[in-house]
Amino acid sequence: MKIVCEKDNILKALNSVTKAVATKTTMPILEGILIQTNDNEVKFTTYDLEIGIEYIISCEVKEQGATVVNAIMFSEIIRRLPDSEIKITLDEKNLLVIECEGSLYKLATMNPEEFPELPQISIENSIEMEQNSLKDMIRKTIFAVSTEENRPIFTGCLFEIKNNKLNVVAVDGFRLAWKSKFLQNKINDFTAVIPGRTLNEINKIILDSYDMIKIGVAKNQALFEMENCKVVTRLLDGEFLNYSSVIPENWETRIRVDKSQIQNCFERISLISSSSIEKEKKYPVKVNVDIGKVTISCTNQTGDAKEEMYVTTEGKNLEAGFNPKYFLDALRAIDDQEVFIDFGTSISPCIIRPAQEGGDYIYMVLPIRMKE
Repeated sequence: MKIVCEKDNILKALNSVTKAVATKTTMPILEGILIQTNDNEVKFTTYDLEIGIEYIISCEVKEQGATVVNAIMFSEIIRRLPDSEIKITLDEKNLLVIECEGSLYKLATMNPEEFPELPQISIENSIEMEQNSLKDMIRKTIFAVSTEENRPIFTGCLFEIKNNKLNVVAVDGFRLAWKSKFLQNKINDFTAVIPGRTLNEINKIILDSYDMIKIGVAKNQALFEMENCKVVTRLLDGEFLNYSSVIPENWETRIRVDKSQIQNCFERISLISSSSIEKEKKYPVKVNVDIGKVTISCTNQTGDAKEEMYVTTEGKNLEAGFNPKYFLDALRAIDDQEVFIDFGTSISPCIIRPAQEGGDYIYMVLPIRMKE
């Protein structure tokens, strides 16, 4: 194998594929990158048996071939080389020789035939959408995915196609994030739960552009396809929460408030709530709604904090306790200038949504019982 390529081109591929390199494994081959040539293209592949990523770049290929090299070592060397043309050769001793200006490196390689093949997916359902739309949907839901491995189904996001609308839903037992988008083409209804880790990595790869991405789903695998990159992932098994049945339809107290103003209040209150004296303890904040006013307060061993702001209110007065982090995650994900915050009782879920009509984003958070 002998290839000549610009550093920038190789780096684009490496920045994507290194996200699927196995870190804790007893199989050294999974710590490697499979490098394969095909005419004037080079394909880089990584696979940790859960996520697999392929990235193809154009190169000057002088000799065809294939090899596997340690991913971290190879990518760190390439990253630190001069911004110039790089020559990569597999020599007769099966060492990978990397040359660039005055730099010369030789790396041990592994047998490419031992590298596990990515699953072959026979796609049953698929959708196509702009990459920036998918990026936005992931950003607005991924933070509500559970990190608790005892309920694996909630460590992923539900992708649900219903009546030509894509709903992406994340839930962790304390909160729920839901984002929807109408699709232009007629699509059959289907559901799939995609691991949160996969979506985090895909979000780093996809561009904030109108370039298209195709999402294909089979029985237990999903495939994300872009122009020169492909991501394969397993799907999560199990029954996801019937989310539409737990989102309250009515409210008893509603406030309309400037998003930045209330976000700043919660950020300041969090300084007291996340006590530095007792790092393991998180204190709830108390939210009081009176006519035309909201008061957010917190008291603990660090001190007291109170924030007041004048807002538009409807309905009853209310007092309830919340984890401020959950409020902040939602507020940071909303792009609108104003939000509605709808409350039921002091022990029923609260809904945060953009104030504009026809909002396609809802965030639900459960209150915390306050100690008297």
